[in-house]
Amino acid sequence: MAFGLNQAQIIGRLGADATISNLASGGRVANMSVATDESYIDKQTGERVDRTEWHRCVSFQSGLIDMLEKHAKKGRLVYVEGKLQTRKWRKDGEDSDRFSTEILLVPGGRVQFLDRPAGNKGNGAPASDGGATEPAATGTTDPDSTIPF
Repeated sequence: MAFGLNQAQIIGRLGADATISNLASGGRVANMSVATDESYIDKQTGERVDRTEWHRCVSFQSGLIDMLEKHAKKGRLVYVEGKLQTRKWRKDGEDSDRFSTEILLVPGGRVQFLDRPAGNKGNGAPASDGGATEPAATGTTDPDSTIPF
């Protein structure tokens, strides 16, 4: 019997508002781009180097898509938990395959905003206290419910 664990967790800022698209099947899909930052000291120069990694996040869950459409705005600090999925495709006229790895938000996955929406403090700046103002959203949780803590 095979056993494995496929789980991805990131905390970062949204690079743009969530994009919601309609599918030919009648469903919808939400796409988000989340940036995570890290820094290190270059051993040769002794200078600090900042690096940004971009992560694509995708959801096909209607309740989660509704919540993301309302709250997933550029610059928001967000915690995302899902599973990694790599897609392969070939563009017309090309001989080589293309690949895209993304975080798929499946039932049991989670999206939680870790700051207040811009404008809630009166000056448009995100909250600095790190408190969540929207509920953690999963495929099975009502996105309009309150956080229990």
